[in-house]
Amino acid sequence: MRRFGGLLLAALLACTAATTSAQSPPASAPGAQVSDERQVLVMLHLPAPHFRPDSGYSGAYTDNVGHGARRRIAAELAQHHGLTLLSDWPMPVLGIDCYVMQAPPGVARQSVVAQLAADPRVEWAQPMASFSALESGSVRDPLYATQPAAKFWHIAELHAHATGSRVQVAVIDSGVESDHPDLAGQVALQENFVDGSGYAAEKHGTAVAGIIAAKAGNGIGIEGVAPGAHLMALRACWEEADHGTRCNSFTLGKALNFALLHKAQVINMSLGGPSDILMKRLVDVALARGVTVVAAVDPQLPGGGFPAAYPGVIAAASDHAQSSIPALVVAPGQDIPTTVPGGRWGLVNGTSFSAAHVSGMAALLAGLHPNVPVKRSDFFGGSALAGGIDACATVLHAMPHAAGDCACACAPVLSSKANKTTE
Repeated sequence: MRRFGGLLLAALLACTAATTSAQSPPASAPGAQVSDERQVLVMLHLPAPHFRPDSGYSGAYTDNVGHGARRRIAAELAQHHGLTLLSDWPMPVLGIDCYVMQAPPGVARQSVVAQLAADPRVEWAQPMASFSALESGSVRDPLYATQPAAKFWHIAELHAHATGSRVQVAVIDSGVESDHPDLAGQVALQENFVDGSGYAAEKHGTAVAGIIAAKAGNGIGIEGVAPGAHLMALRACWEEADHGTRCNSFTLGKALNFALLHKAQVINMSLGGPSDILMKRLVDVALARGVTVVAAVDPQLPGGGFPAAYPGVIAAASDHAQSSIPALVVAPGQDIPTTVPGGRWGLVNGTSFSAAHVSGMAALLAGLHPNVPVKRSDFFGGSALAGGIDACATVLHAMPHAAGDCACACAPVLSSKANKTTE
């Protein structure tokens, strides 16, 4: 094992030695950082008799005539309230069209929202909320090649029983470098939901994707928790030079709508922010359909922030002290080797990456029982110092006939429910 670790470390250092200089960040979504403070979302009802929000409907949105009529209503609303109509997006998952409008400087946004919400043509209106990825520090060249998931979770042994084969995992994040040597072939589709900028390979999304589903057995880099999973790389966030990775209600809503229409089984959101009506309703639909939703805890926000603190969402952190959420799942989140843009690897820190580990574990369980929703109570607990989740117990409990085939000594946990998490 020591010789293998040394060889892998040497390979990592060779791959990264020539790329230690900082890369220029991709352009931000134009006006995103400034204008979010003045933007509102306005929802207009989408009549669709064949559609129920809790159904499996995934048809295309083709109501061009109706959409045109609703856009005219949106334009009238914007003009009446002195707003600028910026963008719109159909969200058939909720039976609405979502319109982005911007208030002029000096106008109280909450007053505008209240006026819009009182209009009978409006399903609901809300402020545009801002969300941030939950990472700490910058990506660095790796100092060592030991993955906590390899050391504590014994993922190489677990992969003899489960790889998350063909499980659809939606990574709602910044852009993923899909042609990275450790990710090539792992990304089933990628979409961009950030207006004003093209799809870009970015650090945070690439790092999260690698933890979840980096290739196994290719002789380089790392091994994802669920290397058999199929990733949906849904770019709803963007990088800003001095503000980290940012998203908003509209971009996240579009990505969630897409993930649900395309049958995601696990949705990873390594981000946090304020409570948000649009996202709550989309998460409700996801949970009603049996989709597993994993979110990172924000230690700086009361209760861990949204969506981590929302009922039914699996909240992930690297330490129980990071949140008061009673149903917290602890997973590795410090000094995690993973994929970064430019075909490189680096170390990352933050609850974002704890969430990625939990999503990978959820994909392993979903691969074992494709028609059974993965819940927080399916995870066996362990100490944060030992990687949080007792991964061996969690996986083998899902397939009891395999107990004893794994060398990671989980039998004591399987014989007792004391360490099993509760709802």
